Amino acid sequence: MSQLKYAVIGLQFGMAHIEGAMDCGAEIAAICDCNEDHLRAAGERYAIAAEKRFTDYRELVARSDLDAVVIAVPDQQHRAMSCAFLEAGKHVLCEKPMALSREDVSAMIRAADVSGRQLMIGQICRFTPAFEKAKSLVESGVLGDVYYLESEYAHDYMKIVDNWRADPLRHGVIGGGCHAVDLLRWLAGDPREVFAYGTHRLLPQVPYDDATIAVMKFDDNTMGKVFVSTGCKRDYTMRTVIYGTKGTLICDNTSPTMTLFTVGPDGMAHEPEILEVEVNNHNAKREFETFDASIRRGKPVLTNAREGAKTVEVCLSIIESAKTGAPVRPDYALYTT
Repeated sequence: MSQLKYAVIGLQFGMAHIEGAMDCGAEIAAICDCNEDHLRAAGERYAIAAEKRFTDYRELVARSDLDAVVIAVPDQQHRAMSCAFLEAGKHVLCEKPMALSREDVSAMIRAADVSGRQLMIGQICRFTPAFEKAKSLVESGVLGDVYYLESEYAHDYMKIVDNWRADPLRHGVIGGGCHAVDLLRWLAGDPREVFAYGTHRLLPQVPYDDATIAVMKFDDNTMGKVFVSTGCKRDYTMRTVIYGTKGTLICDNTSPTMTLFTVGPDGMAHEPEILEVEVNNHNAKREFETFDASIRRGKPVLTNAREGAKTVEVCLSIIESAKTGAPVRPDYALYTT
């Protein structure tokens, strides 16, 4: 297959995707942003000619010279853009979260199914070096059977809250916490039940809880926890700990090392081993490589539409539990047909 031609839409977040595509040798045939300053800055930075710059994504939908698009716009626009390009026969890499409602993710799944094109959701944690290493260690059995794992999305939004982030539909659990939720799903499978508490004490600009803790029950009596705080006063982190019957792993997405505890024949823990790991918490190159390779080989992407939808389903279940004070069982059947 000849070199694929891509468009990147949404340049506040799409800059990393442009760089990832260029690092892979892909051709950027168009860039698009309704903000002309962002559009001009990206065009000049990456030497993308003026005739390849657009302010309206609808001008790109019908173009026959585009194979695929990267959609990195506010979450509220994911459904409309993704469906338009899928229906036009384009492959789509859509930033996380897939969408903000069950109705929207279901519509995106239908559009992908009907089109026969790839719809990949940008769950970037699955391409973060530390978390890839964690997944490998879990699968190797060095930790034994995992019985509990936890992750957090700690990110102070105080200086970045704007209209689309303050939208009641874009609760912090789904907008940012979907990273931690998706990570636990990747490591432990789909939670059968969630129970959550929330509080709102840090971000008066938003109408939703700015701190939420969710406890999860997985198959095989495995337990999990996700903590989301979009107003916390600390550096950004996704600290993650995985507890197994033979060891424990402590890691995050911003540190050059991870800590591994293992046990000897007597069941006692050894001195911890410090493992070095690359820091790359938005590994757009690996994500883009995966997307490009899947299109070329005609194989499903790792984070396909249904994977993205299930992560949204868990996030919405957490939000519902925090509101009602009752446990909620995510309904995955909505996305299995």
